[in-house]
Amino acid sequence: MGLFSRLRFWATTNRIGPDIPLTHWMLHFPGLARSLALRKLGRFGEGSAIRPFSYLIETRHIEIGERVVIRPHTMLMADDVGRIVIGNDVLIGAGVHVYVNNHRFDKRDVKIVDQGYFPSEDVVVEDDVWIGANAILLPGVRVGRHSVIAAGSVVTKSVEPFSVYGGVPARKIKSI
Repeated sequence: MGLFSRLRFWATTNRIGPDIPLTHWMLHFPGLARSLALRKLGRFGEGSAIRPFSYLIETRHIEIGERVVIRPHTMLMADDVGRIVIGNDVLIGAGVHVYVNNHRFDKRDVKIVDQGYFPSEDVVVEDDVWIGANAILLPGVRVGRHSVIAAGSVVTKSVEPFSVYGGVPARKIKSI
């Protein structure tokens, strides 16, 4: 890939992250980061920010509400079918991963690498949620309003509103 082809790809791809150096440097400057997010994301609310070293894949299918900060080393991985929707006033710790699809592995006679993916499912985080550092949200999960996901948890099923979930896999710890 030639230099001009690479520059064109970096400028037009639906992706933000350190592997896209033409735009990644913009995340170090709040005004430029906001401009980049408004241009690339499906929605980017007032008072929100994306920190350097975050990865956002298939950005046009990512919606971020108001007063949300995407911290370093967080990965939001949407695709051309599955969306990631984050409500308002959501706290997201560093290193959180959100995925809308997963590898197939259900055919014993086919190597996993050759099986492709399960169908994509949206991930929705409602308003007023705290997701602790290094938590993982898997396809199809909905995190209910005013809930907490403990650091390091793996969320495989939807989370009830007004509750605390933690562990691997994440389970309800208590109601708020």
